[in-house]
Amino acid sequence: MTGNNSLAVVITANTSWYLYNFRKNTILAIIAEGNEVYAVAPKDAYSKKLEELGCKFVNIEIDSGGTNPIKDIGTLYNFYKIYKDRKVDVVLNFTPKNNIYSTLAARTAGVRVINNIAGLGTLFINESIPSKIARLLYKYSQSKADFIFFQNEDDRALFKFHKIAQNVKSDRLPGSGADLSRFNVTHAPDDGIVRFLLIARMLFDKGIGQYVEAARALKDKYGNSVEFRLLGFLDVDNPSAVSKEQMTEWVNEGVVNYLGTSDNVEAEIAQVDCMVLPSYYREGVPKSLLEAGAMGKPIVTTDNVGCRETVDDGYNGFICKPKSSKSLEFSLDKIITLSHDERLKLGNNSRLKMESEFDEKIVIEKYLKAIKR
Repeated sequence: MTGNNSLAVVITANTSWYLYNFRKNTILAIIAEGNEVYAVAPKDAYSKKLEELGCKFVNIEIDSGGTNPIKDIGTLYNFYKIYKDRKVDVVLNFTPKNNIYSTLAARTAGVRVINNIAGLGTLFINESIPSKIARLLYKYSQSKADFIFFQNEDDRALFKFHKIAQNVKSDRLPGSGADLSRFNVTHAPDDGIVRFLLIARMLFDKGIGQYVEAARALKDKYGNSVEFRLLGFLDVDNPSAVSKEQMTEWVNEGVVNYLGTSDNVEAEIAQVDCMVLPSYYREGVPKSLLEAGAMGKPIVTTDNVGCRETVDDGYNGFICKPKSSKSLEFSLDKIITLSHDERLKLGNNSRLKMESEFDEKIVIEKYLKAIKR
């Protein structure tokens, strides 16, 4: 515990990149309230940036995609040591393994826990042995939390169905929210080319394969008057990852342009006419869609958990069927055949929807209240 009424607050995730890119303003708001903040995550290029925000960085090894129980027990013990040594008051957890192991460690150390269920990935779909074990760990660990934030009602209902954390108080957040002051309405050029962008980790579960197939068909139909871009981490540690070789093949074929990664995503979003995410992964509420909506872009996404929340079909974009290249192609074609002004109208509706439903300030305010409580 720190002096006066201030608290020692830990914020954890499976990468420093996530904390900096998704929770930067939350961290700044907690510090502005006079609290001491520790960022606990594996060290990467963004760890230093977290310290520059004014929090103390603590490195921890987390095997995010792994199933080695020895490594996970080590992670659990390291979390416990961090909380005991620093006399922490409250822990905010993000990402799956943190929700499990940090919760158990904090509870053992007598520290209050606030968890964020930001999508459940394939955890409740896959029937593999590791998934079944993970579900059991989720069920046990989440009952130990003091408060749980859900990013969509589907995940909340899933917890209820599986009788997980039934006695734990919870609330729903509008995803991780959009920073409406950073992401301003920016219109794409009216130059006869319709540009699409998909921002995500390059996973087949995110609908990358369907996007490429739809792009191929629409390229055949419209030639160089359409362009399909991809932005995000490639060849990540995930069984669904797109390989570098595969991406190179698609780029060489001329179907998509791969932009790599960027800390300035608004510059990439500004250039395009429409944001796309054909995910069939259990999302929270995808940050890329919220940021694109805030910048006044139409959205095409799937009728899928977390994704469907961002689009009112026909008002600010279109919803397509998950895992269907044809359905995606049909929705993208609708965007192409609209006039530039009609696309701008959809985009302006996106901004209005983000302002009324997904302002990041709503998220931050709820976190500050939960911490005080």
